[in-house]
Amino acid sequence: MDSGIRRPRITAFAKMTKVRRRREMILYQIGVPCSILFLAWCMCSLLSRLEREKQTGQQAMRDLRWWNRKLMAATKDNGTQTKNCTEPAIHEFPSDLFTNKERQQGGVLLHITGAMYMFYALAIVCDDFFVPALEKICERLHLNEDVAGATFMAAGSSAPELFASVIGVFITHGDVGVGTIVGSAVFNILCIIGVCGLFAGQIVYLTQWSVFRDSMYYTLSVVMLIVFMYDERIDWWEGLILILMYAGYIVVMKFNTQLQNYFVSKLMKDVANGNVIGNEMEDGNIEYLNSYDDPSIPLLSRVQSANGVDKEICAAEKCDGIENGNVPLDINAKEDDNKDENEPELTSPFSPPEGCLNKVKWLSSWPVLVMLFFTVPNCAKPRWERFFMVTFFMSTVWIAVFSYLMVWMVTVIGFTLGIPDIIMGITFLAAGTSVPDCMASLIVARQGMGDMAVSNTVGSNVFDILVGLGLPWGLQTMIIDTGSFVRINSKGLVYSVILLLGSVALTVSGIHVNGWKLDKKLGIYVLVLYAVFLCFSIMIEFNVFTFVNLPMCKVSI
Repeated sequence: MDSGIRRPRITAFAKMTKVRRRREMILYQIGVPCSILFLAWCMCSLLSRLEREKQTGQQAMRDLRWWNRKLMAATKDNGTQTKNCTEPAIHEFPSDLFTNKERQQGGVLLHITGAMYMFYALAIVCDDFFVPALEKICERLHLNEDVAGATFMAAGSSAPELFASVIGVFITHGDVGVGTIVGSAVFNILCIIGVCGLFAGQIVYLTQWSVFRDSMYYTLSVVMLIVFMYDERIDWWEGLILILMYAGYIVVMKFNTQLQNYFVSKLMKDVANGNVIGNEMEDGNIEYLNSYDDPSIPLLSRVQSANGVDKEICAAEKCDGIENGNVPLDINAKEDDNKDENEPELTSPFSPPEGCLNKVKWLSSWPVLVMLFFTVPNCAKPRWERFFMVTFFMSTVWIAVFSYLMVWMVTVIGFTLGIPDIIMGITFLAAGTSVPDCMASLIVARQGMGDMAVSNTVGSNVFDILVGLGLPWGLQTMIIDTGSFVRINSKGLVYSVILLLGSVALTVSGIHVNGWKLDKKLGIYVLVLYAVFLCFSIMIEFNVFTFVNLPMCKVSI
């Protein structure tokens, strides 16, 4: 190779793209959502059975309560009947090939398989086409890595949740989209951090600024969401505020370096004055604080020295924005390139890779690869690079198609198993769309980059809430049907968002008490919190604590 040719700098955006492509863990993508679906079904069935037994021997009218999930109706004076139950979202989709009885006798397994395949198809189109197109857009716009990460990288990782929300607002007119956003947010903040803590293979230290910045803005976003959803309707100005809040988040990321310098300088003044909390001086944080005593090292480089990146290398590279996980990725770039050359090519439908497992993955994804090969130019390849906007548009179309099919299958599954739409969104849909991010965060956590792992999860949550909900709500109330409002069908969803806020507070408190370390203790702690959240969300939806919902109308389809 000609030494006179300058090697391009590998940005953090490109690095995360490689991380996402490297994770080809199909078993995790299948096992995690199916396990959560099974647990949710067991709990829903148990609650329904307990109530049926409780109602045994009572009067017939009482037997028609929603616990039995049967149709309830009230008669008006004019003789007409109005349903006081919620129409199932399954009516908003085309008729199924199977009857409800046939699905209950085993046909639902085909729908579960279809939903899982849509999860996999979404991962392929996002990783191999959508994200590379976003990377090219960032390069053309000359965005710095913090702004790119807060905007286009977040859009790339949260595209399935965004389109699920759009489908929920414009097609099903139900809560499956909102439930997916809330469930994905909880999965990200609890499950992903828990998995990283358990399987990182090392103790990873977190910098206080990144956790403080993301968690504070995220907490503010959740609080605003609770306030807006409390009256069970979303008006145009509420959707607009959420969108404007995301614009504010982009501004914060734009000036992230300056804000971080100010934050760290205040921290060091407190250290100099002796105002340091005990656990901040424990273990690796002593090295973290002492690294600031060397004036020859750039301020941001000193930050990253606590997270396993050699400070001398970092000083020589004069890298910026490292705290946010943007490590100097051109370090050891040659080794990364060599690894990439040895990785199997799984994006071509005409070139089967080596190895039995890779062949199985390639064969299972072949139908999707064929459709994408003939309809979407791969802008990651040099000859198609200038067509990146075509790639962006066509991959967006395919994400919309796959998301529609995914929500359709999930809606049929929930109706068949007697699981409310909101619970399907919080559990199965959320896990299925978030497992790829979980694997990506685990990979960077194993490399010692704890801040990137945490920022990826929390930053994705900010996008999900402010854009994933704010954008479709704003479009519906300000453009599609000006002056209208979006109805929140499930009152229990408000309580689930309140639980989400509590999970954020408990997670940040746990990180602080644990000495800003990502380890197995913290991992077990947040995974237990996730299990508690799921249990409480299901019990709230089934009116265990207080009446919050009308039942789903029971009809034969």
